[in-house]
Amino acid sequence: MSSRKSKSNNLMHSECLSQVQRILRERFCHQSPHSNLFGVQVQYKHLIELLKRTAIHGESNSVLIIGPRGSGKTMVKAVDFWCFFALLINRALKELMEVEEVSENILQVHLNGLLQINDKIALKEITRQLNLENVVGDKVFGSFAENLSFLLEALQKGDRTSSCPVIFVLDEFDLFAHHKNQTLLYNLFDISQSAQTPIAVIGLTCRLDILELLEKRVKSRFSHRQIHLMNSFGFPQYLKIFKEELSLPAEFPDKLFAEKWNENVQCLLEDRSVREVLQKHFNVSKNLRSLHVLLMLALNRVTISHPFMTAADLIEANQLCSMDSKANIVHGLSVLEICLIIAMKHLNDIYEEEPFNFQMVYNEFQKFVQRKAHSVYNFEKPVVMKAFEHLQQLELIRPMERTSVNAQREYQLMKLLLDNTQIMNALQKYPNCPTDVRQWATSSLSWL
Repeated sequence: MSSRKSKSNNLMHSECLSQVQRILRERFCHQSPHSNLFGVQVQYKHLIELLKRTAIHGESNSVLIIGPRGSGKTMVKAVDFWCFFALLINRALKELMEVEEVSENILQVHLNGLLQINDKIALKEITRQLNLENVVGDKVFGSFAENLSFLLEALQKGDRTSSCPVIFVLDEFDLFAHHKNQTLLYNLFDISQSAQTPIAVIGLTCRLDILELLEKRVKSRFSHRQIHLMNSFGFPQYLKIFKEELSLPAEFPDKLFAEKWNENVQCLLEDRSVREVLQKHFNVSKNLRSLHVLLMLALNRVTISHPFMTAADLIEANQLCSMDSKANIVHGLSVLEICLIIAMKHLNDIYEEEPFNFQMVYNEFQKFVQRKAHSVYNFEKPVVMKAFEHLQQLELIRPMERTSVNAQREYQLMKLLLDNTQIMNALQKYPNCPTDVRQWATSSLSWL
């Protein structure tokens, strides 16, 4: 009987944890319009008012939303890499569509500078999103301006008060500024200045110098409205965000489990070691995307046998976040490649970080082989060259200048992209590293 009861409890726990994983993963990976806006409420109010003036009163507008990646600009699509910056647009559009007089009489066009790499592709995407392919098919066009003008005229029902408002969202706006003659931007801004089709042009970028990229004629038609998004919250607000992001909602099916989970989150917040981890994370980056990565790694450790997140989970997740990627690459190198890196470091110590070439590294390696012939195999020069090139492919070394066709590979100047600490830490964790090689590394690093 007790065995059956235990299985029943495990099953309930399993279902609860599956729901927890689903809710939190969705929260961390896909910022939904229901997510909270942290620190950008004023900017959000400004944006929603601007959109309502276009959608309800037929007033054309243009605005640039500027901020660092991960600060909450975009996410105008389900899968987006600008994280929380996205939430501002998503939430504004959702609120706008909830207005009854707007929802049936507004059109949205989403363009991305990474996908629409020229104006011709952008125009095709506009016609697709506005469902005008059949209309375009019966019309012979001339210039790009005529194409765009026709598309917008096709949406008009009469005068300005009865025309259908269109909202254009241009992700990676700075890339559109590199299109030939900036024709798309010119025409969009020009139409936004006219008294005909009401449109709102919203540009999303991380370039603070974006206006300098615009041509004079384009700049003159832009309204010069700018909304700047910066993560201005302090550490107390960061702790509050941590709690809100980990807490389960009130509508969670199992109320008892949700209560225990949220109590555990509160305990984590009061734990000194957790606060130290969060403080380090906050000092490195206030970007909420990096906080989500930390929480996701900690969440991965939650299982039926380990149903609640602990301070140890967050500490280990923080170690994974701060792990040195280059040092990890070194762990997978061959002994020969490790020897070449030590030889390069030895040359840096002697010549005070001056660039080196393959021949210098090979000579240094040969000196070591001659001293330790009993423990290190003497590879042929072509094999050593192959190992040297592999280090370049892994971007552990890089050439100082572009390779010339006639230049000999052995004498091309290179620079090592690892420092002393990275090399020593990697050697300590390197599996089965020969003692002589480890001692050689220590002796070469002691020159400083």
